[in-house]
Amino acid sequence: MKNNLKSKYFFNFDVILFFALVISLIVYFFKLAPSPLNEGVLIGVGIVATLPVVFSAIRAIIKRKVSIDLLAGVALLVALVEREWFSVVFINLMITSARIFAYFVEMRSRSAIESLLKLKPQTATLEKNNKISQIPLEQIKINDKIIVELGESIPVDGVIEKGEALVNQASLTGESAPIFKKIGDKVLSSTVVSSGNITIRAEKIGKDTAFEKIIELVEKSQTNKARIENLGEKFTAYYILITVVVSIVIYFYSRDINLVLAILLVSCADDIAVAVPMALMTTITHSARDGAIIKGGNIIESLAKLKVIVFDKTGTLTTGKLKFKGVLAFNGYEEKEILDRAMSLSLSSHHPIAAAVAEYAREKNIKVKELKNFEEYLGKGMAGTLGSEKIFMGRAEFFNELEIKINSADLEKIKEEENNGYNVTLVAAADRIIGAVLLEDTVREGIKDTILRLRKIGIKKMVILTGDNEKVAEKISKEVGIHQYHANLLPEQKTEYLKKYLSKKYKVAMIGDGVNDAPCLALADVGIAMGVIGSDAAIDSADIAMMKDNLAQIPELVQLSKKTMAVIRQDFVIWGAVNLIGFVLVGMYILKPGGAAAYNFFTDFLPILNSLQLII
Repeated sequence: MKNNLKSKYFFNFDVILFFALVISLIVYFFKLAPSPLNEGVLIGVGIVATLPVVFSAIRAIIKRKVSIDLLAGVALLVALVEREWFSVVFINLMITSARIFAYFVEMRSRSAIESLLKLKPQTATLEKNNKISQIPLEQIKINDKIIVELGESIPVDGVIEKGEALVNQASLTGESAPIFKKIGDKVLSSTVVSSGNITIRAEKIGKDTAFEKIIELVEKSQTNKARIENLGEKFTAYYILITVVVSIVIYFYSRDINLVLAILLVSCADDIAVAVPMALMTTITHSARDGAIIKGGNIIESLAKLKVIVFDKTGTLTTGKLKFKGVLAFNGYEEKEILDRAMSLSLSSHHPIAAAVAEYAREKNIKVKELKNFEEYLGKGMAGTLGSEKIFMGRAEFFNELEIKINSADLEKIKEEENNGYNVTLVAAADRIIGAVLLEDTVREGIKDTILRLRKIGIKKMVILTGDNEKVAEKISKEVGIHQYHANLLPEQKTEYLKKYLSKKYKVAMIGDGVNDAPCLALADVGIAMGVIGSDAAIDSADIAMMKDNLAQIPELVQLSKKTMAVIRQDFVIWGAVNLIGFVLVGMYILKPGGAAAYNFFTDFLPILNSLQLII
């Protein structure tokens, strides 16, 4: 908040200074004041405007940094010594205008955060000991029961314990259509109840909510500079030093201070220092409003160079919501006996396979027996004790490790179902395989069109990585139009396969759910986590956090990144061309100091105006 007030104070000062400089020029040109006063106004305003630039240049020297203000300070001091008052005012008008533009860029970026903050409620309705009271947001505690009525913003991340509602999640996902929420469903802070009334048990409060984490991400994203931005700063530093050295050499040979001053006036511009961050921050802000959090300008640069995309299958290309299809029974066991054991294990796990089995149990109102000593083995399976019996559920490799064998007849049945495209998850008890659960995943709507769009915008290769069997992977790959896949992979094996596609010649993206795929997301040049709303692990692990499960946004992000980088390259070309023309005109003595200052002022806005095309 203090930094905001400080920025606003300097902005107000710059606006006043801008108008003072413009008025002084008008007074001088049209001789609106008596002769001594006419020039005196120009001199006074020029000196006042010079002070902030000189102080900034001194600070840069103390910090051993080369800045645009250093070059401008040198030009201003030379102009003051030569009594080139008109040039002094024009230089300051240019620099002041650039500062105002920079503030505009910062505030535009900040407005995205502030518009989100307006959605955050200040109070909450607490239900405690059969009493209802209004309390400030900061007094809410975990497990408090909060009542949210029609039209109100939800103040916490939590679970609905009473009622049902349509919840508008546009503040987090960019989706305008409300989502139906019922008892047991999770809801998130700063989303709005557009129909119905609910009572929520608070699970996350304050800075731990998904809403606050998104705001933090948007703020941090503005500090992560792109390589081209850093190169631009280095180039500018060398450019300034070379300009100063060349100016000294020219003066040594020509003794023409006006020529030197004109060169300095043409070269001292901070248009590019405003135009490049403006382009990057505009893209970050625009994407955030659509529910895609890009963690910095460096990610935009990588997206623009993307050539390979590696997809995790489950939850990315498919819905990730497996559907229970049936049971295989072996060794004389009944289907119900196998299902009872599978359901007992599934209720203790959050794995997609377990979630599908648990959902089936809830739909059919099946009573599940209590499980003890539950253990989960990442990417392999799970185990527990039911009564006095040790039971297991998982992949075939898991049972090989446990030395629980599968007879050839049962193996044939399993392979047959896998060939039908089902996910087959084995169930064991009493140290033998007793059956299997059959599940099916479905491809997301519109995925094939998205894959075609990605190819059209320059993605050369796409690959699927999955822990599912070969036949399931083959079936999904044909449906979505991705011809290369690797199946039967454990989480650590996915990382090894991803390494094979990484290259210094191009950029590689990994798209997954952000939780099980966190190592791959971190390893890829661009890690994109889909549908991470409410998931801290996913938000933290990805370079781009997609608030909703909409893969169609990926081509849009790539295209926007390509356009942003094209605009930045245009900015550098415009800047270089304008400066080159200016130096030629000075060398031909067409531009004197006053003309050089005017030329620089009017051409200074060209790169900035070019970057504005991303805002419009």
